Amino acid sequence: MKDLTPARSSLDPIEIASRDEITALQLERLKWSLRHAYDNVPFYRQSFDATGVHPDDLHSLSDLAKFPFTVKTDLRDNYPFGMFAVPRDQVKRIHASSGTTGQPTVVGYTKNDLKNWGNVVARSLRAAGMRPGDMLHNAYGYGLFTGGLGIHLGADALGLSTVPISGGMTPRQVRLIEDFKPKGITVTPSYALSVLDEFHVQGLDPRACSLEVGIFGAEPWTNAMRLEIEQAFDMHAVDIYGLSEVIGPGVSMECVESKDGLHIWEDHFYPEIINPETGEVVEEGERGELVFTSLTKEAFPIIRYRTRDLTRLLAGTARSMRRMEKVTGRSDDMIILRGVNVFPTQIEELLMQIPALAPHFQIELTRPDRMDKMRILTEVADASVSDASRSDATAQLAAAIKQSVGISAGVAVGDVGAVPRSEGKAVRILDKRPKA
Repeated sequence: MKDLTPARSSLDPIEIASRDEITALQLERLKWSLRHAYDNVPFYRQSFDATGVHPDDLHSLSDLAKFPFTVKTDLRDNYPFGMFAVPRDQVKRIHASSGTTGQPTVVGYTKNDLKNWGNVVARSLRAAGMRPGDMLHNAYGYGLFTGGLGIHLGADALGLSTVPISGGMTPRQVRLIEDFKPKGITVTPSYALSVLDEFHVQGLDPRACSLEVGIFGAEPWTNAMRLEIEQAFDMHAVDIYGLSEVIGPGVSMECVESKDGLHIWEDHFYPEIINPETGEVVEEGERGELVFTSLTKEAFPIIRYRTRDLTRLLAGTARSMRRMEKVTGRSDDMIILRGVNVFPTQIEELLMQIPALAPHFQIELTRPDRMDKMRILTEVADASVSDASRSDATAQLAAAIKQSVGISAGVAVGDVGAVPRSEGKAVRILDKRPKA
């Protein structure tokens, strides 16, 4: 793999500023953001007043802990535009979640918000190793989802040549990679595996393709999957993080030269880690739930938003800004099975240790006899795996889950293609338990 480390002179000055400079800027912008939200969004005025706090109560960054959290149901309750802090005619872009689990969450951007969003995504793409003039194959979905258009915005800001292919039509994805020869690809890690499968279907060697870096996000993925993708494509694989409620992709980014966690662009987003059960801020370096407060957003300020993503904060390395460890799961995706906490990433890590099995999987939850049961649905790595090897791998995975996670789970290993492929975020959990 090529060395894609960006020249230090190409970085934004704030990326390598001192911690004192960063925290001073954060405090200044945080005061503005709290006041902006309080003065212009009725929800925040009511929420602050009910808690007995006021924007003037913020004198240090630690004072933010006095302010109430914002959660996804608050956004849904104010559908569609109740959380906007500017007149509707100043909102130049609107995005929304799919609403598959409830009312959609709607977010908006002013002209300046779009500029800032483009800049942080451009900063992220540069940290990944992309340079002005490079070609980017953007396979994130376009539309109301922030992924495709958010990446495209940053690619334009950095001066890339963008192929806006979006998701789906996997054979065409591979054909255009072969024909156009992009340097980078942006895609969910689970769909990257589908693209990898299609290379093999077409009889092509993915290691011989033009891709030098894959920028993966929108779902948790493990370092084991990183290694598999890097070896399969002979390219760097780096993590990008974001969510629409905070801005979209580009909230934080892993630097290609270090690959040791995602640097948060702290001049725009202030992070906290809390105990997900008590809501209290935890010590630096302790794992918990990630909370974000926007520092510069005009149309849609967000105050202490509980992301439900589980991670921890670490000191900066390749950049001065703090890092967040790769997301290990979500507090609301956590499976509690017979009193044991289970995360899909735990299953993925175990799968990656068994060569006979592919990394594609789903977790099926049932309750046949008043007791919850879990079964892992996966498939063989390739058609050459013998029946004996399949049987051994099945037993190996079941034993690994028992030893590592602490529960007994069934394992079903199908043929290649048995697990449905995703063109976006992977569907990891099939909950077939009766609803209360």
